[in-house]
Amino acid sequence: MKLTTLYASFADRIGAILDDLQASGDLPAGLDRRNVTVEPPRDPSHGDLATNAAMVLAKPAGKNPRALAELIVPRLAALPEIASAEVAGPGFINVRLTDARLREELADILALGGDYGRSTLGKGKRVNVEYVSANPTGPMHMGHCRGAVVGDALAALLEFAGHDVVREYYVNDAGAQVQTLARSAHLRYREALGESVEIPEGFYPGDYLVPIGQTLAAEFGDRYVGKPESEWLDLFREKTVAAMMDMIRDDLALLGIKHDVFASEAAVQKAGKVDAALDRLRAEGLVYEGTLEPPKGELPDDWEPTEMTLFKATAFGDDSDRPVRKSDGGLTYFGTDLAYHAQKAEDADVLIDIWGADHAGTVKRIKAAVQALTGGKTAFDVKLVQMVRLLRGGEPVKMSKRSGSFVTLADVVREVGKDVVRFTMLTRKADAQMDFDFAKVVEASKDNPVFYVQYAHARGRSLHRRAAEAGIDLTPAADLGLLDAEELALVKLAAQFPRIVESAAQAHEPHRIAFYLYDLAAMFHALWNRGNDDPARRFLLTDRPEITRARLALSDAIGQIIRNGLAVMGVSAAEEMQ
Repeated sequence: MKLTTLYASFADRIGAILDDLQASGDLPAGLDRRNVTVEPPRDPSHGDLATNAAMVLAKPAGKNPRALAELIVPRLAALPEIASAEVAGPGFINVRLTDARLREELADILALGGDYGRSTLGKGKRVNVEYVSANPTGPMHMGHCRGAVVGDALAALLEFAGHDVVREYYVNDAGAQVQTLARSAHLRYREALGESVEIPEGFYPGDYLVPIGQTLAAEFGDRYVGKPESEWLDLFREKTVAAMMDMIRDDLALLGIKHDVFASEAAVQKAGKVDAALDRLRAEGLVYEGTLEPPKGELPDDWEPTEMTLFKATAFGDDSDRPVRKSDGGLTYFGTDLAYHAQKAEDADVLIDIWGADHAGTVKRIKAAVQALTGGKTAFDVKLVQMVRLLRGGEPVKMSKRSGSFVTLADVVREVGKDVVRFTMLTRKADAQMDFDFAKVVEASKDNPVFYVQYAHARGRSLHRRAAEAGIDLTPAADLGLLDAEELALVKLAAQFPRIVESAAQAHEPHRIAFYLYDLAAMFHALWNRGNDDPARRFLLTDRPEITRARLALSDAIGQIIRNGLAVMGVSAAEEMQ
């Protein structure tokens, strides 16, 4: 399969020229070329492609950047696909491609189809992406939605860029919160058996526990009514967590999200993973018994220095050492989390966690732990996701009555659809605040990126239907030589898709795909709308079938890239707009 598309092939050309310059002695051997880039110029009037090769390599080569560029440019200009090459400023190199090379790229888009933009960048590296990991104490709500979509899209993006990806969900099924969940379910169990119950403060009041209570009543009858907690608490915790996870999986399925692994916090503890991780760190002098410094600022009246088991996080850049066991010997959440990340690292080259922005304060400590546990061999990244503010016509949305305290993800997906939710969640950087306005996300306007991109795809699909209705024969091969400069300018933007995929994958930023698709759709719509003023610019010309076939090929290529990008985002492409 040919995966060397326009930008990659030009990078190969630059590499070959640099090899020649080394062979001729004009460049020393062994230069680090990792920062050599091939990009579109910031100003399109400067050309089609630009490289910083001379700027990056001049200093380590002991040369003047412009002088080095002057050695590269003649070799570039001699290539058949290059119309011109010139030095700009202190040593940048701008290149203009021949029309033939752009038409070749258009043909490649059509030939590669769903594989256009696919990359071998990842080289099969195993990446563990952990996302959602919501506490199993309630249904999925919109607070979980954005992280779920960002994580799922990032996983798909990394796969498209050549990584071996594992999608993981960490189930917090140990600790006080799931004990409270079990007690709450026990109340609903008694209610299902006919008791009148009142939900105490601090319990989970949501109606979502009613059917779980009914299921427990059907399974156990009145066996655990009036019995001490010791007889039913662990059982009810296990049963309720399992039921809640089924509910969460169903909610995520509405968004098209599935995980490969559901890792249990309780299982990590039961398997002795925490002790094993702490023993390893202790052997390296990174875990010790000690006391923390008093809190900064005014000292609380009841503060006393307490000896705890501490991880030496300060050795890895954290602000203070962190407790992994409390003074009573109980594990801190960080203690288990540390061991869980050690478990993930056993089978991954890269770990990526998608967290809510409210967890920003714990990033340093867990990065310190991963570095300590893996010796820095496992790369680790945490992507923070800001909350979403729900609006309806600019006004804050009232809370869901069914859940009692929040707007459920299921309610939102059923109202506006999976594709709208997923695309919208990727229309801003993950760490930027987001408003989700029910009225605006379904609006048929240029200001709504979801509609604008889907409409571009649907317009292209409509061309086939209209051409068939007009009796135009589409079986002859399209003559791409009939496409003019304005149409080939759209090909230039289309050809950027593979490099956008790679840059987005390297930065772990799937929103870049959404941004690019919007720009591509905007340029396609602009070209399409030219036909409103000049009939000769229309894509469909019944009296010029050869022009129609060429423009239909262009439209098909744009539609293919939109489909490929939307597939990475987990969004289906609209065949027509209602």
